[in-house]
Amino acid sequence: MVDAASVLSETAWPLTLLLAWLVGEYGFQRLRLPRICAYALVGFALAPTQAGFLPQAQSPTMVLLANMAFCLILFECGYGINLRWLRSNPWIAATSVLEASLTFAAIYGLLTWWGQPMATALLLAALGMATSPATLMRIVTECRSSGQATERLLYLSTLNTVLAVFVFKIILGWAVLRTSGNIFAAAYGSLVVFGISVVLGMFAAVLTLLLLRVLRRCGQDSTLAFALAVISLVALTFGLKLSPVVATLTFGLWARHGRMVLNASQRGFGSLGSLFSVLLFVFIASRLQWDQVVAGLDIGLAFVGVRLAAKVLGIGLLAHPSGISWRKGFFIGLGTVPTPALVILVLEQTRLLGNMLVDQLVPLAAATLALEFIGPLLVQWALVWAHEAPAFREV
Repeated sequence: MVDAASVLSETAWPLTLLLAWLVGEYGFQRLRLPRICAYALVGFALAPTQAGFLPQAQSPTMVLLANMAFCLILFECGYGINLRWLRSNPWIAATSVLEASLTFAAIYGLLTWWGQPMATALLLAALGMATSPATLMRIVTECRSSGQATERLLYLSTLNTVLAVFVFKIILGWAVLRTSGNIFAAAYGSLVVFGISVVLGMFAAVLTLLLLRVLRRCGQDSTLAFALAVISLVALTFGLKLSPVVATLTFGLWARHGRMVLNASQRGFGSLGSLFSVLLFVFIASRLQWDQVVAGLDIGLAFVGVRLAAKVLGIGLLAHPSGISWRKGFFIGLGTVPTPALVILVLEQTRLLGNMLVDQLVPLAAATLALEFIGPLLVQWALVWAHEAPAFREV
C-alpha cells in the first residue's frame, strides 16, 4: 500500500518549487512585482514552522543545492568584474571599502549599544557588510537594466561580498580561539580556508579553459561546461569544508581574465539558472521562523535602517570622485539593501561544519530575512528611478 505521508514528504520540494514559479510568473506579469518576492513568499508560507508543508528536517543536500544556485550567480558576478576598470578608476574599490567599513562600524555600534555580546556583534557586522549579488542579478535580468548605476551596483555587491566573507572568517577564527584556545582550529577556520578556496577557484578556471581548448569549444556555446564546472567546484569546496563563495568568485574573475568568452546565450545559465534561482529563494525564505522574526523584530529593523544609512552615506561621500552624480550614488546605495541570501547560506554552512557560535545569530538573521520581500522591490525601484530599467519604461 502506498504511504501517503511518505509520498507527500518526497514531493514537497518539487511541488513547492512549481507553485513558487507559478506565483512568481503571475506576480511579475500582472503586478510587475519581482519574481523572487513571490518565491520568498511561497517558501515562507510553506516552511516547516508555518504551514508545515516542507519537511522539518533540513538535510545537508538542500544546503548544498542552495549553495550551487547561489554560486552560479556569483560566478557570473565575478566574471563581470573588469580588474582593468578598477585600476583605471580606483575610486570604485575605495567606495566599496568605505561603505563596507562604515556599515561594519555602524552595525557593531548598534548591536553593542543594544547589549549584544561582542562576538555576536562582530559576526553580524561582518555579514551586514555584504549585498546579495544573487538578488541583484535576478532583478537586473528581469528589468533588462543597464547603465552606470547598474554596473556600479553589481561591482560594489561583488566586492563587498568578498570583504564580508573574509572579515567573517577572521572574526569566526578569533571567536573559536577565544572559546577553545585551539590556535590551529582558529587559523584553519579563517585564513587557511579563505586561501585554499582562492587557489581552488583559480585551478578550476585554468582547468576549464584547458578542457575547452582541447575540445575546441572556446568559441562555441559552453554554457553546460561552465555550469558543470561551477557545480563541481561548489561540491568540492562544500565537501572539504571550505568556502564555495570565495572559490566561485575567484573562478569567475580568473575566467574573465583568462580570455574565456561568455556569449549572450550563456548569461544566467539559461533554464538551469532559472530553476536554481527558484530553489535558492524558496530555500532562503523557508529558513525563516515566524516566532524568531517577532522576537527579534525591533533590533532587526534597527539593523536594517542603520545598515542602509551607512551604505548610502559611504557611496554618497565618494560619488563625485568616482565619476557619478549624488543622485546616482543615492540610487546605488538604495540598491544595496538585499543581504539575506548570503547571510543565511553562510550561517547554514557554518552550522553544518559544527560551529555552534552561529546559533546565537539566527534570531537576528531571521529578522533581517524580511528584506527578502522588500529588498527586491527597492532594487527594482532604484533601477527604474535611475532610468536604467527599459522593461518598466513602457508600464
